[in-house]
Amino acid sequence: MSSIARSRSVVFDQDVNRRRKSSVVLAETPQVERPSRRHAPRASSQCLVHKLVEKTSLGQQPKVESKLEQINEFEPIKQGSGSGSATNGADYLNEEVRATQSRLLTKKQLSEMAMSVRALAKKLGNLKVRLRIRTIFLLTKAHDQSLIAKTQEVARWLLSKDRAVPYIVYVEDTMKNNKAFDANGLIAEDPSYGDRLKYWDNNLAKRHPHLFDFVVTLGGDGTVLYASWLFQRVVPPVLSFALGSLGFLTKFDFNDHQHILTQALRDGVTISLRLRFEGTIMRSYKRDDDAENRDIVEELIGEEADDRKTHKPDRSFEILNDVVVDRGPNPTMSTIELFGDEEHLTTVQADGICVATPTGSTAYNLAAGGSLCHPENPVILVTAICAHTLSFRPIILPDTIVLRLGVPYDARSNSWASFDGRERVELFPGDYVTISASRYPFANVMPPGRRSEDWVNSISRTLQWNSRQRQKAFNEWEGPKVEEGEFLDQPITKEGVIDGNGNGDGKYNEDYFNSQGRNSDQVKSGG
Repeated sequence: MSSIARSRSVVFDQDVNRRRKSSVVLAETPQVERPSRRHAPRASSQCLVHKLVEKTSLGQQPKVESKLEQINEFEPIKQGSGSGSATNGADYLNEEVRATQSRLLTKKQLSEMAMSVRALAKKLGNLKVRLRIRTIFLLTKAHDQSLIAKTQEVARWLLSKDRAVPYIVYVEDTMKNNKAFDANGLIAEDPSYGDRLKYWDNNLAKRHPHLFDFVVTLGGDGTVLYASWLFQRVVPPVLSFALGSLGFLTKFDFNDHQHILTQALRDGVTISLRLRFEGTIMRSYKRDDDAENRDIVEELIGEEADDRKTHKPDRSFEILNDVVVDRGPNPTMSTIELFGDEEHLTTVQADGICVATPTGSTAYNLAAGGSLCHPENPVILVTAICAHTLSFRPIILPDTIVLRLGVPYDARSNSWASFDGRERVELFPGDYVTISASRYPFANVMPPGRRSEDWVNSISRTLQWNSRQRQKAFNEWEGPKVEEGEFLDQPITKEGVIDGNGNGDGKYNEDYFNSQGRNSDQVKSGG
């Protein structure tokens, strides 16, 4: 087999006898032949969640016993400091991931993958997973000097000889020369800390996610989103201390951090797998013919007249919150073609479109008028941003659908795509973004208790959801009981009905009284 043939990624669907030719994507640079396991063994994970997610991504059904706490096997690997160099196993994993992105899965494969992740999430949510943790990743909120001392406090506690396990603690490389963190002073307290205190950078987290068994964040929801962004594939379990503004994702109080960490590391944790998206930017191949003669709708769902490829993949991202395609700095509104699976859904003329996960339903989706959604719902939320129409309502789609948001060739301006608000990429006419459920969910550590109640409390506390002054109840007075039908035309007072001589006998008709619409002042005055 030639190198050109090996670089071709083809997916065959036995149930579909008609597939557009541009779904066969040829890489620009021929890939190197995949090494055998003997020469490049697959990177073995130290974390049980890693193994379960990997089995799910490969279409295998993970086996999790609910009666027993699960303990994963610890396999020592060579620990590096700083950025480190990529291992053969990690390279092998990345190459395998590139070859099997979710955008190339058939409808059946995507549905089976989504169902497997749901089943795994349900099992993990109903038991406590006891992990054998050796390497801990500390992530601190950026641009907040007050949290540096807290980071040192947590690192000192984890490195202490009082711990049952000699943990290896990774902190951000900026801490190395930070005076508030005082790494040299920390090592001076105990020389053994020097071998177990290490530093990470962005490349280390992205290229070697299996190096870390557990993540601890100090900050707010943005810090948790940054953790998701760092781990673009497998995400270690993330335990978040609430040191930010809101707190949808930060569930633990830092004032009790020693007790919380002791229980988590010794007794186990409850893990909630949150849906993430896989977003892939597809670039249009340039042709000699005019763009006016090309139709993105025909290219994506139609049958091409020739065998020329129409698009190629550019970049891919894992997203926890949302994907936004908008007009960017352009003064005019954007025109976006929206596709679902192999169908053209609609043409959107608006400032943009927000495609959010249930976790991201309380972010930009909320500001754009979208629905709030419980994070355990396996759905995709699509909300237009300032649509120039009266009839575009937010829609909720299943997570088994593949969305594509494209810029038509006749669009007046380019569009811009952002992923979790961090990466902003310009989309030219003919380009589109593919959005599908990711095979790598976000493993969020949850406190024990009822998670649904916790989510409702979060939106009530942070967003004042349905908060208003309660309507007062009626405070009715009770008059003497009388027989109905007597003295209907006589003046009525609180004491009763007054006859023509001004004598009251204490009888009145309550229905008649109410039908007259008289208030208590009128009653007292005899009006």
